Formats: sequence, C-alpha cells, structure tokens
Amino acid sequence: MSPAARIATVLEWARKVQALAQNGLAFSRDPFDRYRYQELERLTAAMLSTELDVPLATVHGFWEGEHGYATPKVDVRGGVFRGAEVLLVRERSDGRWTLPGGWVDVNDAPSAAVAREIREESGYEARAVKLAALVDKNRHPHPPGVHHIYKLFFVCELLGGSPATSTETDAVEFFPVASLPELSSGRVIAPQIERLYRHHLDPSLPTDFD
Repeated sequence: MSPAARIATVLEWARKVQALAQNGLAFSRDPFDRYRYQELERLTAAMLSTELDVPLATVHGFWEGEHGYATPKVDVRGGVFRGAEVLLVRERSDGRWTLPGGWVDVNDAPSAAVAREIREESGYEARAVKLAALVDKNRHPHPPGVHHIYKLFFVCELLGGSPATSTETDAVEFFPVASLPELSSGRVIAPQIERLYRHHLDPSLPTDFD
C-alpha cells in the first residue's frame, strides 16, 4: 500500500469510529456506555496523532464542537463563466486557485450560500441558476481529509460587481477553462470545473451525483 493510500485508509477508519462515538454520545444516557464512547474518541485522536504525525491537540480540534448525530458537511462551489473563462480565486492558505465557495451556514439555502461565498471571496455578484453536481468528496481524487464532505457545484450567472480580495483570498481572475492554473485540489479539481463548464454550455444535462 502506498503512503497516500495508507493515509486515506486511516482517515476513513477514523471518520467511521469518530462518527460511531459521536452518535453514541448523542443517544446514550448510561454513564458506562458514555465512558466507552468517550474512550473511542480519545483512541481515535491518539491514532490520528500518531499516524499523521500531528499534535494531539490539533487532532482534537478536528471535531471540536461536533455534537449530535454525525452527518457529512456541506460545501458549495460556484462556477461563474465569461465566454470560455471561469472565475477563480486564490486561497491565502495554500496559494492555489479554486472556484469561490465554502461551508453552508445554518439557515442558509445552498443557492444563497454559494452567492454569498462568491460575493465575499471575489467581489462579484452572481446567482445560482443550476445545481450541476452533488458529489461525495471521498469518491473523487481529492487529497484525503478528516471530514466527510458533500460538495454542491452550481452554475451561476454573473450579475455585476468587480474583483475584490478577502480575508481568505488574495487574487481574483478569470481563466480559460482549457488552461487552468494550479488548483487547490482539496477544494476543486480540474475535471469538476470542466464538467461544470459543460453544464453551463448545455443546461439540459441532468445533475451529476455521487
């Protein structure tokens, strides 16, 4: 097994055990069972700390504040096109480019969330016109991560605005879909942008999923 495959497998196991422990704590009132679920959380953190060679406190932070029944997180990404070009923003965290987007906040409709993220990260105003794809991040060639994430990709219509950076982004540009810059692959990969562009060109395409 390659190092990358090993990390992906360890993360898959950790997500599953952490979810079982979190779900147990959400429903169990027996003090002995709760202790066992808490011990599973501690063991999961210790395993990841050892396997990923990161501080234990950092691992505890991965699931800090996560309570109740464990479910996947929801990430939205907006494809804003101008001719054969796509709007991308550069992430301050890794210096690479991505479609504008981020987590869906509580009480936000996904379409409202993607419009907000586009405005906050790029300065442009846009509205979602089609849900092109709903994908399980684990089923696509993204780098392995701690959380289980569903990614919603929207085709968006450009309404106005002008380029502006943010606390999370330090550059905003339109790039040819056929000549993309180095992408922040934890957020988006080239085939997803290319597929989103096909949906932009042909709105009759059915929504992709999984």
